Amino acid sequence: MKAKQKLCEAVDLLYSRGPTGSNGYARLLLECIRTNDFEQGKRLQSHMERHCFKPNDTFLQNRLLHLYAKCGKISSAQQLFVKMPQRDVFSWNAMLSLYSKLGLVENLRELFNRMPTRDSVSYNTVIAGFASCGCSEDALDFFLWMREEGFEPTEYTHVSILNACSQLLDLKLGKQIHGRLTASNLKMNVFVWNALIDMYAKCGEIDQARSLFNQMLDRNVVSWNSMIAGYLKSGQPGKCLDLFRQMQVLGVEPDLVTLSSVLGAYLQSGLVEEARRIFSEMNEKDRVCWTTMIVGYAQNGREEDALVLYSEMLSENVRPDSFTMSSVVSACAGLVSLDHGKVVHSQVILIGIEVDLRVSSALVDMYSKCGEITDAYDVFNRMATRNVVSWNAMIMGYAQNGMDKDALVLYDRMLKENLKPDNITFVGILSACSHASLIEDGQIYFNSISKLHGMKPTSDHYACMVNLLGRSGNVVEAVNLIKGMPDEPTSLIWSTLLSVCRINSDIKHAEIAARHLFELDPLDAGPYIMLSNMYAASGRWDDVASVRSLMKDRKIRKLAAYSWIEFNNKVHKFISDDRTHPQTEEIYRELSRLMVRLREEGFVPNTNLVLHDVGETEKVESICYHSEKLALAFGLIRKPRGAPIRIVKNIRVCSDCHLFMKFVSKVTDRHIVLRDSNRFHHFVGGQCSCKDYW
Repeated sequence: MKAKQKLCEAVDLLYSRGPTGSNGYARLLLECIRTNDFEQGKRLQSHMERHCFKPNDTFLQNRLLHLYAKCGKISSAQQLFVKMPQRDVFSWNAMLSLYSKLGLVENLRELFNRMPTRDSVSYNTVIAGFASCGCSEDALDFFLWMREEGFEPTEYTHVSILNACSQLLDLKLGKQIHGRLTASNLKMNVFVWNALIDMYAKCGEIDQARSLFNQMLDRNVVSWNSMIAGYLKSGQPGKCLDLFRQMQVLGVEPDLVTLSSVLGAYLQSGLVEEARRIFSEMNEKDRVCWTTMIVGYAQNGREEDALVLYSEMLSENVRPDSFTMSSVVSACAGLVSLDHGKVVHSQVILIGIEVDLRVSSALVDMYSKCGEITDAYDVFNRMATRNVVSWNAMIMGYAQNGMDKDALVLYDRMLKENLKPDNITFVGILSACSHASLIEDGQIYFNSISKLHGMKPTSDHYACMVNLLGRSGNVVEAVNLIKGMPDEPTSLIWSTLLSVCRINSDIKHAEIAARHLFELDPLDAGPYIMLSNMYAASGRWDDVASVRSLMKDRKIRKLAAYSWIEFNNKVHKFISDDRTHPQTEEIYRELSRLMVRLREEGFVPNTNLVLHDVGETEKVESICYHSEKLALAFGLIRKPRGAPIRIVKNIRVCSDCHLFMKFVSKVTDRHIVLRDSNRFHHFVGGQCSCKDYW
């Protein structure tokens, strides 16, 4: 501030005394450049022109151009450049520098082609401009042109070219540049070292990057950032955090780039609270930091925290980008929060990024997971361009919401548009076949994965086929498919087999699946509970006691079942026989009223699900107050008449609750959407979209 004040006083003095000599103007312009003082530069230009002092003084005009370029003032620079009666290479280079700084690559290209003469600075400026704007191939083309015209690349040239190699992941060329630097004995400054480290790290050669890092005598924060980001990208968050701690011990002050990587490392590692501590202690937070933290929350099952942080970000006037918004939309999908999702969608439109491929694909996924498949297709249909992620989101949406034939039709459209399916595509297609019991179609699609598309079926694909075959009553075929797998079956395969064995009451194969699961994941309560329930249903109480004793010995606890429903932007969570909600009396009163009404319509509770040796009255009591029934009763008393009711359950819905929902949808004329751990159930007029097949 003192330097700028002195400069202002000097220019004021100039105006009071009249014109000065060339050296006086030059000295003042140099001070303007040093302090980035555009306003005083404009005053000096006005003073020079008013007194007609050496209008052809290219030296002074170049200094003005240099100032305007450094300050990014394109209009002033262009006006001065056009009026210059004479221009030398410095004049042209100043304009190149401005276009490079502002990322105006087409202006940069056009101006370079018009230049009467060029020097190495001209080439360096253009190459740096293209590299910094992501036009890496153009940067390499100009690099070759520079060599052809006989100009020797400088250290700054190599920094730009190495950055281009990093963007293109061109390790071969990067190594050639490194070899040239070594062979020519060019003195490598810290910028060249950093560019080399960054190139090797981004190209996956993290050990080579670390080796160079260890050889550096003079490291700055950029050097540390390159290595920290490299370890993060290579999936080694632990080493990323180790470097950060070393950096702190050595007293190197981290910047926003460092802290963004460190946040990502903690969140990759699942250390959400550590990441939040770092985030809270940051004096400055840019959009990358906010977005990283929001993504971390969303990916670690803390969607509500992600939405709260997003609100804080907006209150701090930090403008979100497509990465931010796609993560926020995904958080809404995870919470099945349609109300939040619609608000975020409107914000996406206001910001003007609805056309962004990442955001629109996330919106398709969000509406699908909230059961609003019509809105999902509306977003999908308006997309100007689509990639495989977009198609997958829509195909999976159809499959999860009981529109299996639509999923298969959409897949055919995808192929006609010459888009190559990926592994996720086939999970959606095979899931659709499984839900619709399309055995032959499923086998054709499964075989096409390798025969038509040259991919290896994954465990997810095998699990879909086991589910398809098993649910259709072909358990033996499902077992044979597992035996023929090229790789060892995963816990997903065995848990899928166990699930279909439960449906078919096939204890023999259920025991085989359960034994494998006990070995693969001995602390997962699911297989123990499922096998125990199968034994109980068959009256094998000694086996039930044996399984429960094993659970007790291994200190395995059953996963608590719960359901939740959103009302007025608040999530209301229920467990079975829950009495903690503020409106408990109203909820249970509504349930009692419903039970009376449904019995009149012919509903009979399925007490066969109660696997305990108790009386019929106790059995009815034990299933009447399941968590999804409580959530439904709450929705009926709070949601406006005729409004859809959306419920989420963390495990598979039981057959009694499923039948209950069908009856309620009929007698109340409500659209009930229930999302369980397996799929969506749309209950309308006494029918379910799953066709009682889940």
